Amino acid sequence: MQNSEPEPKLLDQVVERIRAKHLSIATERTYSHWIKRFILFHGKRHPNTMGVAELEAFLTHLAVERNVAAGTQNLALAAVLFLYRDVLEIELPWVKDVTRAQKPERLPTVLNKAEVQKLFECVDETENSLVVRLLYGTGMRLMECLRLRVKDIDLEQRQIVVREGKGNKDRITMLPDSLIPRIQRQLLKRRRLFEADQRSQRVDVYLPDALAVKYPNAGIEWGWQYVFVAKKLSTDPRSGAVRRHHILASTIQKAVKRAALKSEITKPVSPHVLRHSFATHLLESGYDIRTVQELLGHKDVSTTMIYTHVLNRGGRGVRSPLDGLPITIKRLD
Repeated sequence: MQNSEPEPKLLDQVVERIRAKHLSIATERTYSHWIKRFILFHGKRHPNTMGVAELEAFLTHLAVERNVAAGTQNLALAAVLFLYRDVLEIELPWVKDVTRAQKPERLPTVLNKAEVQKLFECVDETENSLVVRLLYGTGMRLMECLRLRVKDIDLEQRQIVVREGKGNKDRITMLPDSLIPRIQRQLLKRRRLFEADQRSQRVDVYLPDALAVKYPNAGIEWGWQYVFVAKKLSTDPRSGAVRRHHILASTIQKAVKRAALKSEITKPVSPHVLRHSFATHLLESGYDIRTVQELLGHKDVSTTMIYTHVLNRGGRGVRSPLDGLPITIKRLD
C-alpha cells in the first residue's frame, strides 16, 4: 500500500533542513526569503528544471534592476546554493561558472577616543549604556554581547567567554575592570528578575537544540540565563514556548543612533563601529596584530590587517611634502 501523505512543500523542506543543521532563525528567514524570490522570479518553476543560466539571470536582476549591494547578492547566491546542495541534494558542477559579486573594499568607520566618550555620555542610562560600553571595551559583535549567559562572565579572571561567535567558534575576551561594578549590579538585578520568573514558572530559557537534548534541565538554571533580557515575555517562533528572551538588536541600534545624533558626531555610527574602534585603539596602544586577531575572533590575520589602514589618519602617518615648504601668504588689498 502506497503512502498517501503528500510530500512536504519545498520551502517547508528548506526550513526542516535548516533546523536539522541547527542554523539560526535569522538564517532560516533570510534563506527562505531568497529561495522564494528565486522561484517566483522564474515563474514558479521547480529548481530541478533550472541551472546556471537561471541563477545568473536572477543575480543579474538583483544587481542591475534591483540595485542591491554585492553582499546582498552573494547572500542570495548562498541561499540558492543551500537549496541545491543541502535540500535537493543535487550536484552542482556548474557552480564554478556562476559570477560572484565582488565586494568593494571599504575602510571601516572608526571613532577617536574623544568621540567614543561623547557617545557614552549621550546613551540612555539604562542597560543600553552597559551594552554599548561592553561593545567598545571587549570588541564583541552586537549579537555576541546580547547572547551573553550568566555563566560566561568570569569576574574573578576578568574575562568573558564568547560562545558560538561568527563561524560557530568560541573565544575569550577581556572584561574591563571599570565595568565590573556595573556588571555586578546588572547580575544582581537580573537575579531578582530570575527569581520572580521562577515563582511564575516562566524561568525556562532558549538553548540550542543539541544542548537542550544533552542538558534537559539547563534551561531553568541560573547560569544559563541571558544577562540582558527583554522586559516582557515572548513566544519562540519555532517551538511556541513562552520565554524571556534577550533584548533585541534593534533596541541597541536605535540607542546608538540617538546617542550619535545627540553628540553631533558626523561619522556614520552603528554598534559595529565600536568593535572597529576597539581594534584600532588597541593597535594604536602598541598591541600586536595577532593579539587583536585573537580577541576579535578573526579566522585570518588578513581580516584584522584592515585596521592598520586606519591608524594615524592622513596617509598612515606619512608627512605631506607640502608641509615641508615655507608658506607665504599674500595680502590682497
